[in-house]
Amino acid sequence: MATGRTHRPATRSRGIPEATVARLPLYLRALTALSERSVPTVSSEELAAAAGVNSAKLRKDFSYLGSYGTRGVGYDVEYLVYQISRELGLTQDWPVVIVGIGNLGAALANYGGFASRGFRVAALIDADPAMAGKPVAGIPVQHTDELEKIIKDNGVSIGVIATPAGAAQPVCDRLVAAGVTSILNFAPTVLSVPDGVDVRKVDLSIELQILAFHEQRKAGEETAAGDGARPAATSREGVDQGPDGDVPAVMPA
Repeated sequence: MATGRTHRPATRSRGIPEATVARLPLYLRALTALSERSVPTVSSEELAAAAGVNSAKLRKDFSYLGSYGTRGVGYDVEYLVYQISRELGLTQDWPVVIVGIGNLGAALANYGGFASRGFRVAALIDADPAMAGKPVAGIPVQHTDELEKIIKDNGVSIGVIATPAGAAQPVCDRLVAAGVTSILNFAPTVLSVPDGVDVRKVDLSIELQILAFHEQRKAGEETAAGDGARPAATSREGVDQGPDGDVPAVMPA
């Protein structure tokens, strides 16, 4: 089976918009659930509802994949699972290293969904000498002194950073210097990387703050409505919009 070092997805060369790429995992998750229930075909409306998008957007996204479905029948579930998996690069083996094996890093190491989605946790790395050799999810933790050797030996191109904020940038620099070109960052800080390196940031505190904003706004609208005032406008005019004309989703950058 190929490794992430020598094979990369072809989405950019095929001109698939980033907004579409961001939705492909949503479609794949919905399709996988249908496949597990042995559902042979699905309409665009049913699949769009399961993925949380509108059907017109789904059909446009699938047109980039060359998949248009059959009128009156819908989309072949198994074929779409294969198509999207191939486009996302999930038909090959992607070795991943997780750096920072605290509570969050250990939880990520124990996540059972990696293997079923084309990712293999090749190594767990931590700066604490006391952690070295301790098994987490059946994998012995290795010290950060071995980071470069681990990446080279396993052909790793994807790194996960779950360190404290202060350690994240130095770890990122070492990962990039060792050849890692994609990073998933759970540390609460913004990483600086050179061109050609992709970073996805997951910040749970920011997501909670955004939810708090919406809760506060809903409470204000309910108060205004109870007082007989006109509810606050919900128009999207004046809001920066995404590439498809939508308000950008709350997604890690």
